[in-house]
Amino acid sequence: MRRLLWFAVLCFLHLFAGVAPALAQEGPYFVTYTHYLEEPGNLEIGLANTTGVPKNDHAVYSAPWLELEYGLTGWWTTELYVEGVTTRGDGNGFTGWRWENRFRPLRGEHRVNPVLYVEYESINEASRMQKEIVGSGGIAYEPIADLRGNHANELEAKLILSSVAGAWNVSENITFEKNLSEAEGVEFGYSVGVSRPVGLLATGANCHFCAENFVVGVEAYGGLGSTLEFASGEQRHYVAPVLGWHVTDRSTIRASVGVGLTEASDRFLVRVGYSYELPIRGRK
Repeated sequence: MRRLLWFAVLCFLHLFAGVAPALAQEGPYFVTYTHYLEEPGNLEIGLANTTGVPKNDHAVYSAPWLELEYGLTGWWTTELYVEGVTTRGDGNGFTGWRWENRFRPLRGEHRVNPVLYVEYESINEASRMQKEIVGSGGIAYEPIADLRGNHANELEAKLILSSVAGAWNVSENITFEKNLSEAEGVEFGYSVGVSRPVGLLATGANCHFCAENFVVGVEAYGGLGSTLEFASGEQRHYVAPVLGWHVTDRSTIRASVGVGLTEASDRFLVRVGYSYELPIRGRK
């Protein structure tokens, strides 16, 4: 029942956002996806990092990752992630890889722009990049060497709903994840993002710090238990102001500071990322 209530709230926000004409923009989010895909023939290379500040004197950690995103067609974008982790005193190491695919079934802009998302994950329990949060329970803080011995193959799906109202983008994601290595049921998660560019009119000047090059917003995300239990007291939820800076036509810097809202959440999740778009075929 509570999961249905969450879904109803997200749908309400989505419908509210869809009452004005669309204005395309790139989202500054780290967790929430919009309906914008990579342009066909373009390869986007990204480097990002999540720095977690836990509670209860646990060690601060950093989870860097590399992402390679390629636009196969106008309706299909595929992406490969490679991730790792390093901590203060608890060790470091490789934590796995992920293969993501996003499909946009409708052409053009609509009041509701759906995207279907499927991802295969080959990771271990030391993974802390937290590209999404599902289920319940906090992060395991055992030594990284011990956690890397526990491997999991997971299948994840998302329903992405994205709208543009004037200068605003509102996006909602519902996540379903199944651990193929353990009998854990299906875990649920959510994310919601709202953003807009700082400046609406291009100045025509060749500058890096013009207002139209900056996008600001906020996203909220967390887990919603599983088919086995809701476990509301053990869920992790965060709210994070986000900032995107389009340094050039092909490069973007993003940053956010997520604040943990529950006891199971870390105190802060500080994220930074840089991406560069490289035309492989088509546009020069």
